[in-house]
Amino acid sequence: MRPAPTRCPICQSEMEVVRLHCSSCDTSIEGQFAMGQFSNLSPDQVEFVISFVRCEGKINRMEQEERWGSYPTIRNRLHEVIRKLGFEPGRDESPDVDEGTRRDVIAELEAGKITAEQAMRMLRGEEE
Repeated sequence: MRPAPTRCPICQSEMEVVRLHCSSCDTSIEGQFAMGQFSNLSPDQVEFVISFVRCEGKINRMEQEERWGSYPTIRNRLHEVIRKLGFEPGRDESPDVDEGTRRDVIAELEAGKITAEQAMRMLRGEEE
């Protein structure tokens, strides 16, 4: 079954669902129905979201799949999806990291156990 189109092929206006049908019992319901926020996403963006959920939101796991590209590319794609869903990336992020974690990350960085990029990710809560 193909996904429902979200834009009119003639004028590009947003389409709306007006009829639902059950193929099992042949029941039909007519009215105006919301398609949901995810209907605004392109097929590629839906596939990205599915992959993101499958990887438990861990960008470093998505990097291993190679399909989505590098960390910055994945992050940019995620921000596109967030905006398409009507939110602003980083708006609800809390930059607060407890002092113990901050000290541990800095110590690992100074000891050369992690890179500066890894340290930044850890301080943003993006990497374990």
